[in-house]
Amino acid sequence: MRDALIIPFNEQEELVMTTDNSGAIGLKEADAVKVPYEIVSYYSFRVAIVEALSSGAIPVSIVLQNFCGDEAWSNLNTGIQRGLAELGMENITLMGSTESNFSLSQSAIGVTIISKRQILSEMNMKTSDSNRVALIGLPLVGEEVITQEDDVVPLSVVKDICRMRDVQVWPVGSKGVLHELRRMVPSLDNGMVKNCTKLDLEKSGGPSTSILVKYSKGKESELRKVADKNFHRLWEGEV
Repeated sequence: MRDALIIPFNEQEELVMTTDNSGAIGLKEADAVKVPYEIVSYYSFRVAIVEALSSGAIPVSIVLQNFCGDEAWSNLNTGIQRGLAELGMENITLMGSTESNFSLSQSAIGVTIISKRQILSEMNMKTSDSNRVALIGLPLVGEEVITQEDDVVPLSVVKDICRMRDVQVWPVGSKGVLHELRRMVPSLDNGMVKNCTKLDLEKSGGPSTSILVKYSKGKESELRKVADKNFHRLWEGEV
């Protein structure tokens, strides 16, 4: 698990809070990237939900902070509902607030997801024979997210992999694959990983368009079946 706030809830459960924000992406004249607001909220939702799922948590509620104006709320909501539909979680409650007193020159939103998990859940299990690392999806940023949509790991695939036993899931963030590999497996030989793939491991991973998975040899066929063309093995050896 990476970036999540864990809060004790009761003797059996704990709360998991994950969040993401987006700025200068939307439909305002001064925005750096011009895309519809449903795309903006969908990808911010992706970042927060992938962090939650990889921690072994189940979402309970979503909070949307909207600085794009009242007229953007409906489309922002549509983007989040798209993500929930992909996960089969349409019953999750969404609430939030809009800055309507002042108009910003650029678009901005924040998405926070409140989730729960069992304290003793078998999440992110590390087994002695987990000696392979794969990248599911590709690290994409900016316009690539739109033009290379087929290379974005589907949320349904993320959910299915997070539910597998004996695998460790780690989202790829804005600092890139190699940065997350160093955090996920500190003993990994980064130079040899670079030599094993032609992928750019240092480019931004953008809005969680890919995930890292650490697993054992016996899990690879199952992972390949779930991930299909989005599966890219990065490493096999002692980790």
